[in-house]
Amino acid sequence: MDKEQEKWAIFWCDLLSPIIYGEIEPEATNWFLKQKALEQFRYPNGGVGTPSISTLRRKLKRYQEGGFDNLARKKRSDQGKPRNISSEVIEKAIELKKEQPRRSPQTINFFLKDMYGTSVPRSTLYRHFKHAGATRIKLGITRTKVRKRWSRDHTHDLWVGDFEEGPYVLDQGDVVPTHLSAFIDCHSRYVVEARYYFRQNLDILIDSWIRALSIHGTPIELYVDNAKVYHSNGLKAACHRLNIRLLHRPPNDPPPGGLVERFFQTVQDQFEAEVRAGDIITLDELNRGLSAWMAVIYHKTKNSETRQSPKNRYQQGLTVIRQIHMNRVIESFMHTDFRTINRTFSDVQLDKRFYRVDPKLRGDRVQVRFDPFSSWDTIQIYSLKDEYLGTGTLHNRTKAPLGPEPVRTKPRHSFIDLWIRKHKKTLAQQTGSIDYRKVVQQRHWPFHEFAKTVAHLMGRKAGLADLSSAELESLKKVYNQSRSINRQMVRQAFEKASHPTLIYIIAELKHLIHKEVDHVS
Repeated sequence: MDKEQEKWAIFWCDLLSPIIYGEIEPEATNWFLKQKALEQFRYPNGGVGTPSISTLRRKLKRYQEGGFDNLARKKRSDQGKPRNISSEVIEKAIELKKEQPRRSPQTINFFLKDMYGTSVPRSTLYRHFKHAGATRIKLGITRTKVRKRWSRDHTHDLWVGDFEEGPYVLDQGDVVPTHLSAFIDCHSRYVVEARYYFRQNLDILIDSWIRALSIHGTPIELYVDNAKVYHSNGLKAACHRLNIRLLHRPPNDPPPGGLVERFFQTVQDQFEAEVRAGDIITLDELNRGLSAWMAVIYHKTKNSETRQSPKNRYQQGLTVIRQIHMNRVIESFMHTDFRTINRTFSDVQLDKRFYRVDPKLRGDRVQVRFDPFSSWDTIQIYSLKDEYLGTGTLHNRTKAPLGPEPVRTKPRHSFIDLWIRKHKKTLAQQTGSIDYRKVVQQRHWPFHEFAKTVAHLMGRKAGLADLSSAELESLKKVYNQSRSINRQMVRQAFEKASHPTLIYIIAELKHLIHKEVDHVS
């Protein structure tokens, strides 16, 4: 008797207990059963009903014949056998499946229709296949991977890193999106680094990773996404220098990244939900809030998998900290640009800064190598053949050129021949540097004026101050859909809106934008 049948047996015994235990006279049994047949009871399955007198008599008889266990429901003699479909059809279907395990129910039914003029429902086929050991798993051809929970024995055995979209923030009067970069220790679920940025590219990855390394040392393994940014030569070189095994998530296989994805979900549910509900803030305020939330809440809350708080498990699992020299890491991420040294000022320009070099190099095409995370006070100069030529020092360029060229005697060698030889040489292919500035075309109507106009039309006199972070984020998205949004279009959308609320105004704006696009096309 299974647990479900046991519940029913207890129910009938409780109902018939006055008869079972002799609390009423035998001649009063019929009267008692008739009274019970008039009452309503809640059955073990949750239903409410009145048992028939025949049912009560049958249950009493079965108890008297065999006791408590005899109240269990008897198994059907045809249990597990097809009732509406002949066993011959089912046996043929099983034979067809075993003959070719990859055959689908549709293919098997095609055979059955041809042989017997009938088909079998998909669920019925699967039930009989499973009973006969003829499923793909039973036949050993399933492609589904056997998973196991992510875990490591010690802290810093494995770090998992990834990017996730964050909330919008206020930056120089504009509302812009953010991206959260995070690295989490697999053993303890402790976040070794998490920070919001304006971009999601290689220099952001490097900055985030270096921050984690500088505080916690190096992990034994690093597990990251399969995106292009995680396949950069700089990251690979740094991992090899630090003896870190770099692992990438397999393409089209999301489950292995579930650990960091679960952290992102917790951030969205607990931290970002509060951010979006309040006034819009700056990037610095967002990161300060994230650090406080992790220290006060996340790292002290018991994890559902490890049954420990990340902070305590981090300390307990810590065996050794693999300290590093940051110069070895930075060396892997040195940026290289190609420049021609100015003939007049004997310097090169990088990001609107000028660096003076040896005057003998004026006019030369050189490699400029620099650390993107330093103060940029000096740079290193190399030839196109990777020969070290010296350093460049930051200076303020003046209008006065260098001194006059010294008077020289007539040369013994022909300059014409020299330039002809130089002209025949090919220069090394230039490489592009990281785009640190996002070029944005100027719009005639700034976003803050657009948002302020919407707020005033809705009756919010304080303008931007009366709009929440989520509302500004919604306005920013519709603002980016068209460069022709103007005050007249906003007023027209407000007049057409069935209700003077933001969702209806945005809906009308989108309709006007689509109408304008259709008209132009």
